[in-house]
Amino acid sequence: MRNKLIPFSFFLFVFLISCNQEDSEKTPIVIDAAQREPMSILQVNTVIDDAITSKGNFNWKEASTQMLWSAAFHGNNVITIGFGNSKSDFDRSKSSNNQQIQEDLLNIIMNYENQTLSKILVSADVDLNIINVIITKQETIIALKRSNYIRYIEPADYQYVSKKNAQFRSAASSSSSSGCGFESEVLSTADYTTVSPNAQVPWTFYQHNIPNAWAFSTGRGITIGIVDTGLSPNQTLLNTSFNTGDSSGRTVQKFGVYVDSIWPWSTTVDGPNDQCGHGTSMASVATAPRNNNGLPVGVAYNANLVMYRAASNVVVDSYQEQEGVKKAFTALANNANVKIISMSMGYVFSVGKIEDAIRLAYSKGKLIFCAAGTSTSFTTFVGVIFPAWMPETVAVTGVKEGSIVTACDDCHTGSKVDFTIVMQRAVSGNNVPVDSYYNGQSDYIGGSSVATATTAGIAALVWAKNPTWTRDQVLTKMKQSGNFYPNKSTVFGYGNINAFLAVQ
Repeated sequence: MRNKLIPFSFFLFVFLISCNQEDSEKTPIVIDAAQREPMSILQVNTVIDDAITSKGNFNWKEASTQMLWSAAFHGNNVITIGFGNSKSDFDRSKSSNNQQIQEDLLNIIMNYENQTLSKILVSADVDLNIINVIITKQETIIALKRSNYIRYIEPADYQYVSKKNAQFRSAASSSSSSGCGFESEVLSTADYTTVSPNAQVPWTFYQHNIPNAWAFSTGRGITIGIVDTGLSPNQTLLNTSFNTGDSSGRTVQKFGVYVDSIWPWSTTVDGPNDQCGHGTSMASVATAPRNNNGLPVGVAYNANLVMYRAASNVVVDSYQEQEGVKKAFTALANNANVKIISMSMGYVFSVGKIEDAIRLAYSKGKLIFCAAGTSTSFTTFVGVIFPAWMPETVAVTGVKEGSIVTACDDCHTGSKVDFTIVMQRAVSGNNVPVDSYYNGQSDYIGGSSVATATTAGIAALVWAKNPTWTRDQVLTKMKQSGNFYPNKSTVFGYGNINAFLAVQ
C-alpha cells in the first residue's frame, strides 16, 4: 500500500485553528478570596488621596484590578478602554487594524460578562481608539488586561472626592465650588480705562502691555476655540453684537456637546447656552468686542471665537462632562480654522479619554492653554491640575499686582506652570473686569481661569501678527517676552507676558 504524505502546511493550519479556538474560549480566572468583594468608596478615595499626597498625581494605571472594578461598581459599571497597537496609538485614522482590535476586545467582554453586544457597548469613538462599555465582573477586567492592545482601563463614571473634603462627597458637590455665577457688579473706575469708541480696558491689560500691542495686532484672522460651559444667550456682545465698533469681519460659533444627565447612556445634548456663567466670562476676556457700549473689551477683540459647552461647571468630574470635554477637543482638533484652544476647567487627576483628545489636537498643530487650577473646597490640596500638567498643554496661573511675583489668593502654582497673568489688585483685591452674563452689565472674574483665557488672547495677537508661524514659533516668542526669560521659575514658569514685546 502506498503511503500518502500530508503537507506540513496542513498541520500548521490545524494548529492555528486550534489555537484560535482556545483563545476564544473563556479561560477560568481565580480571584483571591480577599479580592472578591468591592472596595468601599472611602477605601478607593484613600488610595487616590495617598497617591496625590505622596507623588502629586494619581493614574488609574496604578490601580489594582480590584480597585478598578470597585470604582466601576460605584459608577454605574461604566468603563473606558483605550486601545491600540502601542501606547501612542490613539488616532483611529492612523490605526489600520483598530476595528479588528475593538471587535476582539468586545468579544472578550461579551464572553466573560455573558452578555450580548447591545448590553455592554455604550459607545465607540469615531476619531479615537476608545470604547465605553458596561463591565460588572472583575474577571472581565483581568481578562482584558492580558491583552497586548490595552492602553488603559479606567472607571468612566466614578466621581472621586477627597476624604479631606468628605462633606462634598456627592455628585453635586463640585458645583458648590464650581466657578459658576450669574452676578453682575459695577466696576470701580480705578479698574479700567476708557478708550475709543467707548470701551473699557481692564487694568490688568496694562500690566501686560496689551493696549500697546494693539497698534500691531488685534487678533484678526485667528480663531480661538474655548472649551467651557458655553455662551450666555443674554449677552449680545458675544452674540449679535460680536461685530460692532472696532471689531469687524469676524465670526462667533457656539456648539453644545454636554449631555445633562446622570446616565452615561444618555446622548441628548442640552445646547450651547451657558448655564453656569463661567464660559461667558472666559469668552469675554479673550474676545469681547471693542465698541461704544461702555463695557470691558477682550484681549483679541478681532479674533474669531468657537465656543463649546462641554460641562456644567469647571470641575470635570462626571462621565458626561468628561465625554463633553473629549468631544469638544476632538471637534476643535478637526477644525482647520482653529489655531488656539483655551480650557479653564480641569480635574485632580488624569482622564485617559481627555488625554487622547488633547493629543489629537496637539498632533494637528493646535496651541493649547489650560488653567493650572484655582483652589476650591474640592481641589484646595492639589498642585497644578489636569490637564494643565500635560506636556501637550501650556499651563497658566494668576498672580497679584506688584513688583514681586506672588500667587493670587487661590491660584495653584508649581513646576508645570508656564506663564502667569496679573489678575488680582494689591490693595482692593479686585480681579479682572469682564462682560457679565446679562446684557449691558459687567462683572469681575479671577483665578487661573481668567489668566488662561487672557493668555490665549495674547497668543492670538502674536499669531495674527505672524500668520505663517507654527505653534512652536508662537509659543517661543511668548516665552521670550516673559519677565523671567531665559530662565524658568520653579513655580511661575516664564512669568508675566509682555504682549507688546511678543508682537514685535
